[in-house]
Amino acid sequence: MPTSQNFTAYYEDRVRQYLNFFCEMLPSRSVGTAGNRDATDFFKHRLMDFGWSTEETPFVATDWRTDGATLICGTLAFDVQSSPFSLGCSVCGQLIEVDSIEKLEQSDLAGKIVLLHGSLAAEPLMPKNFEFYNPDEHKRILTAFEKSGVSAIITATARHSALAGGVYPFPMIEDGDFNIPSVFMTEEEGKRLRACCGHPVRLDSIATRIPSVGCNVTGRKGNHSGKRIVITAHIDAKMGTPGAIDNATGVIVLLLLAERLKNVSFSERTIELLAINGEDYYAVPGQMAFLNENKNKFENIAVNINIDCAGYYEGKTAVSLFDLPSELHKIAMNLIDRNDELTEGMPWFQGDHTLFLQNGIPAIVFASDWFLKHIETQSITHTPKDTPQIVDGKKIAIIAETIESLLLAMER
Repeated sequence: MPTSQNFTAYYEDRVRQYLNFFCEMLPSRSVGTAGNRDATDFFKHRLMDFGWSTEETPFVATDWRTDGATLICGTLAFDVQSSPFSLGCSVCGQLIEVDSIEKLEQSDLAGKIVLLHGSLAAEPLMPKNFEFYNPDEHKRILTAFEKSGVSAIITATARHSALAGGVYPFPMIEDGDFNIPSVFMTEEEGKRLRACCGHPVRLDSIATRIPSVGCNVTGRKGNHSGKRIVITAHIDAKMGTPGAIDNATGVIVLLLLAERLKNVSFSERTIELLAINGEDYYAVPGQMAFLNENKNKFENIAVNINIDCAGYYEGKTAVSLFDLPSELHKIAMNLIDRNDELTEGMPWFQGDHTLFLQNGIPAIVFASDWFLKHIETQSITHTPKDTPQIVDGKKIAIIAETIESLLLAMER
């Protein structure tokens, strides 16, 4: 086992090995897939190898497959994609365009195919059963569709990196609980399609929902009657992406910690390493399972430490601090100030630390400073560009070392 002086160099090779497994050997880490189950099994067995007690929290999930979609109006063909987790369809109907909620609610859509565009298609709709954030406007749109008798929905979307990641076009509807078939296209393709409004179109989307399962995995050690420090990283990845910084690197930090701390005793705290499963999945089943498990138990959690979108090769690692008690804030700032690779990060709320903040738990979040500064414009996360090649392994090792130092300081 290396000392702290050569910790970083020792574990850089570990980072590369883990990245190869999570991002290149597994075909997908989307919840419900075989690759996702392989990822959680691997994580569990590595923790067991390092002497941590482990626990799985299973849940029901939905896998999904598509063989593509086609849209035709007369002799014209349009480039469309099946919306993730949508039902498939083979329908013909008059094309109607809608660009406002008012028009959506007032139009006769029964048996028709609807094109959403403009401000109405400006951002992803929250899934109908998503509990953490669900604007009334989004609920209103989905309710209007469910009452309308519409045959299918086409969405023409612009870029929205902050909410949809770097993918373009993004699927406006990504919801396995919403049963109207839908497809999506670029904003430019939507402009072409608008010329067909009032005419019949044919939409075929070959998509299938597949019942499946998944789980969270937790590793524990320390004083099980003491306050819990819950260190989290989501182990799933969006469909169609290797998910290197989003979020294989976060899970790798947990694995490095598990190895580094295997011979360390904690008498004051319970340390939990939680690979939570579902942050990039419409139903966030792992997050819901964690909330259900911890009903009336959040007062036993001292702090959440979350790692997400960390390790990008450019820039420093940002450490964002949320509502920390004064002594812990002082410890964290001291660690940041002592390391040139770290910087205090801006507040952001698009990660699993939010479920802790909403329950009154302070949080420390590690992410790439580059990602936070470009969150509105970046084109990497949720895309095939999120590969191991953009990861600086040294940064991941430094994050693990920093969290280790933080845990030891809190123990003292």
